[in-house]
Amino acid sequence: MQLLFIFSFFNWGLILLAAFFIGLSKAGLKGIDMMNVTIMAIVFGSKASTGIVLPLLCVADIIAVSYYHRHAQWHHFWKLIPWMAIGILVGVYVGKDMNEAVFRKIMAVIIIVTVAIMIALEMRKNPLIPTNKLFVANMGLAAGFTTMLGNLAGAFSNIYFLAMRMSKNDFIGTAAWIFLVINLFKLPFQVFFWKNITLESVYTDILLLPALLIGFWVGLRIVSKIKDDNYRKVVIVLTFLGAIVLLFKR
Repeated sequence: MQLLFIFSFFNWGLILLAAFFIGLSKAGLKGIDMMNVTIMAIVFGSKASTGIVLPLLCVADIIAVSYYHRHAQWHHFWKLIPWMAIGILVGVYVGKDMNEAVFRKIMAVIIIVTVAIMIALEMRKNPLIPTNKLFVANMGLAAGFTTMLGNLAGAFSNIYFLAMRMSKNDFIGTAAWIFLVINLFKLPFQVFFWKNITLESVYTDILLLPALLIGFWVGLRIVSKIKDDNYRKVVIVLTFLGAIVLLFKR
């Protein structure tokens, strides 16, 4: 377990915090997941970090589905899943040999665009729900592509669910099912094509599980106190803060 011994106490503190943020996010504090992406990239490097994060996400998704499964809106699930799968396949091909400096720039641009669109959606006077199939396709493709490159699909799925004016629990429950399926779909690509999920990385994940579980427990209690009307604002603020951290990362 050579990887474990080269970590400083500071780095261990960072990755434990990142695992805690994963738990918070999967409990329903959407947007804070970008903090986890940034922290893991600082410690492991941009692409290598996705191999550490993905198994943790799968575990967190299973827990989230067990808690929120009754709130899933299946028509939204089936609209997004095919497009996200296509986006993942594109990401597998594009991201396999991508330079890490380019990778970080792509993630930064993604977040800028994401936050701008989310703010624009909230500021528009017309609250009509988008019904254009092109909107669904674009959000699905972007979410699939970005989840493969950097586990950033949450930003684009947030845009979609906010645009659909979904209630808090429907938002969280539908996202839980979508990301359980999508993250399990990604696993073999990262194991066999990118080869950044190994026995060593999985052992690291096992050590991080307690922090993830604590984060989920804390997240449930925070989310339960947030009213539906305020939940949209919380998602946007957390996404924006995550974007700021990511953009200023060296």
